[in-house]
Amino acid sequence: MASPVTHLIFDLDGLLLDTERLYSQVFGELCGRHGREYSSELQARVMGHTAPEAARVIVDTLHLPLTPQELLDQSQARLKEVFPTARLLPGAEKLILHLQKHSIPFALATSSGTESYRAKTSAHRELFGAFHHVVLGDDPEVKAGKPAPDIFLACARRFTPPAPADQAKQRDAAIGSQEGGP
Repeated sequence: MASPVTHLIFDLDGLLLDTERLYSQVFGELCGRHGREYSSELQARVMGHTAPEAARVIVDTLHLPLTPQELLDQSQARLKEVFPTARLLPGAEKLILHLQKHSIPFALATSSGTESYRAKTSAHRELFGAFHHVVLGDDPEVKAGKPAPDIFLACARRFTPPAPADQAKQRDAAIGSQEGGP
């Protein structure tokens, strides 16, 4: 039997908002200026990383004649222009409103920094205002970026009351005992 959902933590980019195409567009433009291609493989490598980490990976991989900080500055300026056009992905609004209607606590954990988050969600402020809380990539409690779990653990601790820390362990134990496992 499935356990009831008690809390949800969402990511932002590529799950709730269609921002991946905006990143591809901007980094494609910037890399193209230097005769380099921002490929889908490279895009996959930088997804989930903080902006400074992503810039370093792109510069190093493509041997761009820029420092990571220069690429970061150029990309941030251009992204600031295009982020307000970010669209909700299909089903995102319906799911959030459903969770809200049923009083299921939900929060957001994103590698995006404060300025980036504000730009991305500017056209959807009311919907993102429904979240219990938001933990951003530049939050002081987040020591390591994804794939490290820091951002998700910080987000889970901020629920009131906090999300049950051992709920997943209990669920996994119950599933294992039903399947004849340990």
